[in-house]
Amino acid sequence: MGFGSYDESEQQDQEVDADESKGVNVHENDHEGKLTFESDASTDDLVDRLAEIKDDDDEE
Repeated sequence: MGFGSYDESEQQDQEVDADESKGVNVHENDHEGKLTFESDASTDDLVDRLAEIKDDDDEE
């Protein structure tokens, strides 16, 4: 078999263990809250820095 090919017989009649108690709960650690931080940089400084980062990414 070549790269990316598969045997269709392997894809048929597969038994699936659908026990939900063994699954992953993606909402187990959900939380509602607020994030705040303080910075000495002004909005203009932050926007300028973002522009620099974007320019660096464009050059690569």
